Formats: sequence, C-alpha cells, structure tokens
Amino acid sequence: RRYDFVCRLKDAITDLAKQTSFEDATPVPPKLSGRMKAAIVIRLLLEDGASPTLHQIPEAMQAELARQFARMRAVDYDTISAVVDDFARATETVGLTFPHDLEGALTSLDGVISPAAASRLRRELGNSELGTPWERVNAVEAEKLAEFVRRESPEIAAVILSKLKTAKAAEVLGLLPGEMARRITYSISLTGAIAPDTVHQIGLSLATELNTEPPRAFSDGPIGRVGEILNAASTSVRDSVLEGLESEDEAFAEAVRKSLFTFSDIARRVSARDIPRIQREIDQDDLVIIKSNVSGANEISIDFILAGISQRLAEMIRDTAKERGKLGEAEVDAAMQRIVSVIRTMEKEGDLMFANTDKD
Repeated sequence: RRYDFVCRLKDAITDLAKQTSFEDATPVPPKLSGRMKAAIVIRLLLEDGASPTLHQIPEAMQAELARQFARMRAVDYDTISAVVDDFARATETVGLTFPHDLEGALTSLDGVISPAAASRLRRELGNSELGTPWERVNAVEAEKLAEFVRRESPEIAAVILSKLKTAKAAEVLGLLPGEMARRITYSISLTGAIAPDTVHQIGLSLATELNTEPPRAFSDGPIGRVGEILNAASTSVRDSVLEGLESEDEAFAEAVRKSLFTFSDIARRVSARDIPRIQREIDQDDLVIIKSNVSGANEISIDFILAGISQRLAEMIRDTAKERGKLGEAEVDAAMQRIVSVIRTMEKEGDLMFANTDKD
C-alpha cells in the first residue's frame, strides 16, 4: 500500500503543494495541521527515493515546510496511514491543474497570446511581489545581460552575477572588458552583508527594465541579418555590398565582415582536426572545381582542406583539377557556397566550433 502511494504521488506532490490545499484534506487525526500532513507526505516520499520539486512553490511556503520538518518528531503507523489515505483521495480527485503564478501562466500560453500582450503582462510581473524577477533575468541571453552589467556600478553588477546560474555568470563575465571583470569579481567578495530585500529590489528593477523592451519583429539584429544574406551571396555581390557599406558606415561594415563566414575564412576559423569530418559531407567534385579556379585567400583555404584529408585523395583532386581547366565565376562560387553551407550547418548543430578571430 505504501509503495502504491509513492508511485501515485511521486509526480503529483508538486501540484498539490502549489495548490496549498493541505488544510482541505480530512483532518485525520484532528490534531494534525495541514503543514504537518504535508511534512509527513514529503518525508515519506524522500525515504522512498522520490524527489518532489518543491522549489516551484513560493519560497515562504518552502520555509514554513522546512520549519515544520524541524518541529516534527516520531509519527506512528496509524497516523501515517491516515495521512496517506487523505492525500491519495486528494490526488485521485484532481482532474486539472493550472500554473501557480503569472510567470507560469505566460510560459503555458507562449505562442498563444500576442507578443504585445505577453510583454505587457511581463511588465506587470516585473513590478509584482508575486513575480520571480531573478528567474526572468536568468532566462535572458548572456549578451544582453552583459550590456546591462556594463552600465551598472561594480557593486550592483556583483549582485547580478551572484544571482545568475554559474554557467550564465561565467558567460557574462567573459563578455566584459578585463578590468571591469576584475572589479566586479572583487566586488562579489563584498556582497555577503547585503540584505535580501535589497537583492530582491535589484532583481525587480532589472526585470522591469528587461520587460519594458518592446517585442522585436526580428529574432536577430541587423548585423546578423545582413551577414546571413551576404554569406549566401556571390563573391562579386558580397564585395560590392561591403564596399558600399564602408562608404556609408565603416563601423557597421566592419561588424558585418566579422559576422561573415566565407570560403576564404576556412583556413583561419576551422580546426584541422575537423577537416576529415567535413570532407565526408561535401562533394569531391566541388573541391576539384575550386582547386582549379581560385587564388589568394581562397586558394589558401582549399590547400588547407586538402592538407587535412587523405594525401592519396588530395593528389587525385590536384591532378583532376589540372585537367579540368578554368570555369565560370558562377560555377566556382556555387561550389564554394555548397562547402561553406555544409560547414555552417555543422557549426550550428554543434559538430564543430569556429575559432575566435576577434584578435585578428
């Protein structure tokens, strides 16, 4: 009977806790409060190896349950049996549950309500004591958080990094200038005496600022969009557009150049150890076309590829390229673009990583 109870309540205990309906169960025996019965159920689950996700319920309720745990002593089998019956009946009568707070509701309704409505509700959430501002902050991408951290004092930035998940905090720190990162890291050592209310207010302020940003029509910025377009363009079109951009906005043109990945970038940004896997995904004839028709940086990249594959195959490609002769620019561009497309797909899927060229 006890095993059956654990199996049925293992997943349902969190929903019951969210409803905070411990007092709704039949008080058997009468001397037990709702918190006491909840403590008994959770203790029973923990003994049987279950892990109820109580972190999803309000922190105040978690604290009350912990205090109740500390006050509890031995419980007889008859009491346990009575509490098990109460909660088993309560579980069987639950047909549908809803999110406990507005954040959970917005998560459930993602893609159902409009971005404008979601943004308005998130602004409301950011100013609400019922909200979870640090969860909202942790969900923001590292690049955007780094922008906010740069504008704050080292002390405030130290609080923000301290409340982020470890991996996210490390990522944000890596995006900051060295001297600023050192000042913030030192300031973390001074955060021990900060009051919880102060930390909460910092989280609310940051979440509110994040929530006031209007919904964007595009998921990425203009630099990324222009870079994607030029990556797919022919060499002549790409060079012409970049030349025009430089005359209009040199800084924007430089940023776009850094976002590009073209055939000439292969030798600089692809690791030699990844070349054999890339070679298995591309057409050998494309290597022949490129080898017989390119020069300069593109020739460096094709030679880099050939150096990383079987030397017997590389020699065959070189010999075939000599016989192939010169082809039109469009055909050569198409061959290079096919190889670049394979490499970019592998990078997006995590099969390889581009080298960082920011120091170039």
